[in-house]
Formats: sequence, C-alpha cells, structure tokens
Amino acid sequence: MSDSQQTDPAPQWWSRPEGTADSRRDGVPAPRPGTGEGGDEGSGAAGQAVPAPGAPADAVRYDPWGVQPLQVVDRGRDRPGFRLWQVAALAAATALFAGGIGGYVGVLAERQSSTRLELPQAAVADKGRAPDSVAGIAATALPGVVTLHVRGAKSSGTGTGFVLDPQGHILTNNHVVADAKEIAVTFSTGESVTAELVGRDSGYDLAVVKVSGVRGLRPLSLGNSENVKVGDPVVAIGAPFDLSNTVTAGIISATGRPVTAGGDKGDGSDISYVDALQTDAPINPGNSGGPLLDARAHVVGINSAIRGADKDDPNRQGGSIGLGFAIPINQGKRVAEELIATGHATHPVIGVTLDMDYTGDGARVGDKGEDGKPSVTAGGPGARAGIRPGDVITKVDGQRVRGGDELIIKIRAHRPGDPLTLTVLRDGRERTLDVVLGSANGS
Repeated sequence: MSDSQQTDPAPQWWSRPEGTADSRRDGVPAPRPGTGEGGDEGSGAAGQAVPAPGAPADAVRYDPWGVQPLQVVDRGRDRPGFRLWQVAALAAATALFAGGIGGYVGVLAERQSSTRLELPQAAVADKGRAPDSVAGIAATALPGVVTLHVRGAKSSGTGTGFVLDPQGHILTNNHVVADAKEIAVTFSTGESVTAELVGRDSGYDLAVVKVSGVRGLRPLSLGNSENVKVGDPVVAIGAPFDLSNTVTAGIISATGRPVTAGGDKGDGSDISYVDALQTDAPINPGNSGGPLLDARAHVVGINSAIRGADKDDPNRQGGSIGLGFAIPINQGKRVAEELIATGHATHPVIGVTLDMDYTGDGARVGDKGEDGKPSVTAGGPGARAGIRPGDVITKVDGQRVRGGDELIIKIRAHRPGDPLTLTVLRDGRERTLDVVLGSANGS
C-alpha cells in the first residue's frame, strides 16, 4: 500500500455543456469579466471559477467562497407604497362622496315616500254666512253695486253706484259724473259697459245714469231712512282709490247732520245741502255714490262725503278718519224718481232770501233779495205764512236751526207740498208760523 495520499478530483458543482444555449433565466446577469467565461482561463485568482482536474478546458465550477457570486437573485421591481397623506386624502374623499350619495338618497326617499309632513288645519266648513252678518250683507248686495270710471274734458275719476231697477238705471253722486264726457260702468263680475247720463242735480248731489243691453241686473232693495237709529250696524260698499267691491262696516253715528259740500264754482250753484246720516264705516275717495246698507242689506243711504282733518293741521290725516256722511235714501229715492221721469229734480222752498252773513243763532230773513227784489217772494209760501224781512227762524218742526245752511237743509229734507211749523223770532218775541212748502226747479 502506498503511503502517498490519493486526492480525488474536486466535485463538479455546476457545468454547462459546450455548445448549449445560454440557459440563464431572465434577469440573471451575464458572468462578469475574469470569471472564466469569455476571460483568461486558469488564472487561479480567488473568487474565480477554475476547471476541475480531468474536466474539459472550458468547463467551470462554482466557487462558493468567491467574493462575488456568480449568480444574483431577481427580486423584481420595487412596489410603490401608500404614504400617510395619501391615505388621509383618500379617506376624506371617500367620506364626502359617501355623504353626498347618502344625502341624495335620503332626499329622494323622502320625496318618494308615501308619508309626508302635514300641519294640522281646520276642515272645510260651510261657506254660508248669516244674512245679517257683514259677509251675508256683502254677498247679497255686491251683484248690484257698480264702479264708475268717468272721463272728462280735463280729468278722469272713479266713483260708485248701485242698480235701481231692471231697466238699467243706476244711482250715484252728481260730483262723480258732473263733467263726464264718457262713463264706463263695471259690475262685480268684471263686465264693463258704457252708460249714458239720464239726469243730475247739484243741490242734492245726486245723478242717474243708465246702461243698456245688460241682462241679469240685480237691483238693490231700498230701505227707509226714517227707521235708522243711532248705533245701528251698517255696511258700506264702494271703490276707494279704484279698489272695486271694497266692503267696510261700522255703525250709524248720528242722524240729521247738516252737511254742505261743493261750492267750487264760487256762486253757490253747486253747493249740496244734505240732512245726512253720519257713519264711522270707512269711506274714502271712490266710495262716492255707493250704498250704505242696514242689517237686512237694504239701502238706507248714499255715501257722499267725508270730514277730514283741517288743511292747516300739520298732523292732518288723509282719507277716512271715521267721519263719513250719506244722503238718506228717502231723499235719494224721491230725487231719483224725478230724474228718471224728467231729467230734473224739484226743490222744496219757502220763498224767502236769507242773509247768509248773519252770525247770530238762527237763520235771518234778508232785508232785500237778489237784484233789489223783495226778500220775501210775493204770494209765495213764506208770504202766505206771514214771514217778514228781518225775521229770525230758530226752529223747524221743533228742531233748532243754528244758521242759514241748516235751514235750507231742513227744508230740503222734505217734499214740495209738505207742511212745516216754523218758530220765528221777531222784535224779541217768538211766534209760530205754519207754512206749506212750494217747489222750484233744481240745477
């Protein structure tokens, strides 16, 4: 046995047959220079592959102790990660989106839901009203009330009227139509037609116009102004400031109020003398000519005038201050009948000329009449009753008279032919005279 040691060839860990294709996997780098592949063979440098004994010259083996490995591990490309701010932004966007979707779905669900919010409310009740209530009176009277739009040569205006009969006669104030060139009548239904003037009287401030070809007219029922008492409820209907079909309510504040209106011409020919009904039912410009109704919806007056605050009052209030005046329907009825029949109205007179400058208590008969004529008309009612120039008339049928205007108003509250009892102050002594009213044509 030889005492020399036999050394076996080193094991072949890895070799590539000559002529085979490069079988490296994708991503494995090619051998570095000097590793025996394409470099100097048999250099013996550490970390290099050298041929094994007995192996072909081009065979290489793997040196596990080499400084640089022949192969590297392919770990792939670095995967990008999420940073903290990106996570927060994504969470916020997701929350907003989810909230918006949730809100929309909620609104949509509420709208489409069969249940909905409904506040408590009274059920529909009977729409009827008691005939003597304001609503009942208005419902009865409104179809017979009209609004007048008047156009004159220099101006235009609005007033009110009411139907008297099926023939189309309508009663209103004289000052509403005094200068009219065109008159249009509008009913509560909104229908408008033209009207023609039948007649007017400035002394009573009343006028009648007529419409033609209108069917279904609703005349108002006329009451009796002698039945009116202070405190009775009343309703006024008109078109204040062109607000048609306006209804107001109040009471009768007084009766027999002596009211004069007009006088714009300066000669007294257009002054109206009215023994008026006073009411606190609001009346404003445009109410003129409208009806004043009692609790039975009967006309007891024609709304004609209001008392405003003094013009020099710095706190003057425009429009109604609760002092309205209406012509009693008894007087209006008589005048309307005459205007329809003849186009003119008559005035009751006693046949004397009054001293309108007299400032004492009562109405004084003048010393002379117009144009030097006697102040007591010869053969007239006053002369037959024994009235003399200078007499002071203090009462009419026992009611005190404070001035010439009041005497005229008291006389015009009657009809021609009515008997009156006058209390006369003469030479410091009172005496009673009976007179039967005469008649004169109005203006």
